[in-house]
Amino acid sequence: MYEPSRVLASFYVAGFQFGEGALVLGDLTVGARLEMVLEPDNPHDPSAIALRFAGKRIGYIPAEHNELFATMLYYGHADALECIIQQVSPERSPWHQVRAAVYIADARSVQQ
Repeated sequence: MYEPSRVLASFYVAGFQFGEGALVLGDLTVGARLEMVLEPDNPHDPSAIALRFAGKRIGYIPAEHNELFATMLYYGHADALECIIQQVSPERSPWHQVRAAVYIADARSVQQ
């Protein structure tokens, strides 16, 4: 059966060069899940969503992608979203070292 893509947004992690990403860069792997944490008091963006791995803030979902996801997180729909690492390129500039995507979680039962 054809399965449409579940990707809602794909992006390079914003602010990676300013976060704690360098501390965990060697541990980041394709397919690893990132925790999405709202930062409504962020002075730069009230819809800011920090991305965390192993308790470290590695950066943010870029502002051009975060408003809908921030609304969903705010209203308790975090289980509907997954943020997963798509690419890790330590040799690239910090702006392009980690690519991630937000997916809609598949809540369908495995037994259909």
